[in-house]
Amino acid sequence: MHILVLGGTTEARRLAELLVEALPDARVTSSLAGRVASPKLPPGEVRVGGFGGADGLAAWLRTHEVDALIDATHPFAETISFNAAAAAAQAHVPLLALRRPGWTAAEGDRWHPVGSLAEAAEVLPALGERVFLTTGRMGLAAFAALDAQWFLMRSVDAPEGPHPARMEVLLERGPFTLDGERELVRRHRIDVLVTKDSGGAATAPKLTAAREAGIPVVVVRRPPVPEGVPVADTPEAAVAWLAGHRLRG
Repeated sequence: MHILVLGGTTEARRLAELLVEALPDARVTSSLAGRVASPKLPPGEVRVGGFGGADGLAAWLRTHEVDALIDATHPFAETISFNAAAAAAQAHVPLLALRRPGWTAAEGDRWHPVGSLAEAAEVLPALGERVFLTTGRMGLAAFAALDAQWFLMRSVDAPEGPHPARMEVLLERGPFTLDGERELVRRHRIDVLVTKDSGGAATAPKLTAAREAGIPVVVVRRPPVPEGVPVADTPEAAVAWLAGHRLRG
């Protein structure tokens, strides 16, 4: 049995670990986009780089005789998720989306949900002047025209392309601690946080720190999973889905 995991997330690495352990006779291949300079590699086989769109992925599935495809990419990796759905349909390969649950606002949160980074940039001027930007290094161009705000941008790798003129870059990889996030907000005098609804515990402490400091949070809503694709919310649930497919097969 050959399983292709579209990865790059903590959940994808955990899934590869579970699959290699539970299915020692199976071939487990994790595919990474290659956007992070030094990714943490999962067990099993690893390939890096794109497939050439939905048609390229479908061809890869056929050529490498993939029996199941699991999309465990970032919740905001919309293009690859829709390519995966199209490719799986073309190649007649069962597809599952592995998505960690999104965050839920708690009492005292001052969240401002928006549909895109562009919308986030539109609402920022009314919310604050010192921005903690945690949306990743891609998409900074959406904020490039904001010259009244100062930005602290945190990401794993250094940003490229257009970005705000008044910006400090903090290169760090999660998980982050609550004490660390509190100190960051205090030291940089942050008065507004911008984040994507990525979910998970690794980067959630910033939300608690923002709540405690009483600062607003602009939350970019995640895109939907392609219609008709089943969803698992944990790596363990993904393994159970795969086991069900093997039994039916």
